[in-house]
Amino acid sequence: MQSDLPLPVPVPQPLPLSQPRWPLPLPPVVGAAMSTRHGGVSRGPWASLNLGGACGDEPADVAVNRQRFAVALGARPVWLRQVHGQRVLRLDATSPGSDLPEADAAWTDAPGMACTVLVADCLPVLLAARDGRAVAAAHAGWRGLAAGVLEATVTALQQGAGVPPGDQLAWLGPAIGPQAFEVGADVLQAFGVVPGPAPDPASPLSGYFVYRPRPDGAPRWLADLAGLARARLQAAGLPLAQISAAKACTWTQASELFSFRRDGVTGRLAAAIWLRSGGI
Repeated sequence: MQSDLPLPVPVPQPLPLSQPRWPLPLPPVVGAAMSTRHGGVSRGPWASLNLGGACGDEPADVAVNRQRFAVALGARPVWLRQVHGQRVLRLDATSPGSDLPEADAAWTDAPGMACTVLVADCLPVLLAARDGRAVAAAHAGWRGLAAGVLEATVTALQQGAGVPPGDQLAWLGPAIGPQAFEVGADVLQAFGVVPGPAPDPASPLSGYFVYRPRPDGAPRWLADLAGLARARLQAAGLPLAQISAAKACTWTQASELFSFRRDGVTGRLAAAIWLRSGGI
């Protein structure tokens, strides 16, 4: 005999978000998290928690995933139109959740607004004032790093919220690791490094590139994206002791993380930072 009672609706499990390990303690008012590829509804190469809206996934699935992400954060993510540049937006309570001007970083001192960046090999960088008065997020691929997106974000926190670089903390999230990030001469030149099989003695950034020619002899280098970011943050005024980095590599951890270089068609991870209501 069939029951007339409605079937129970499955309740989504809590998203398996990762939490940044900051180099120093932050006030509880600061919230931060990064997604994995688990906990969503996307299928195929985007399975399952794809949060990127421009990588070929079904828009309805992305919308569900983004809603789940927002609920898990307890804040409103703001989705940037990332272009590998250096523009930094200020977010406030009137900022829309999407359809913003092109930018690769955002900062805020408004509670409930999550500065959010999408990545799938590029480096997500979260920044916070030590006293919790303001936070920021930056999308730092090699083009953005070379263009100065991290310096621009540090400056935005300083000029907009009165947080000098020495009072900022930074967390570098999962990205493609230095054993997998193969680049050409154009990348070295973008950082002012003269390409060659030996380190460039004239460039302090030369040590973040290791010469690894291809079997056919084509010149290639392995680049340390996180190392370059750390060096740029230090040059912008952050002490090394106030910068921490995740150990995860998007290329090698296929079961947990999306990687564009590894898979081509794939989803996007999100890193977010926000201020909880209630003040510092």
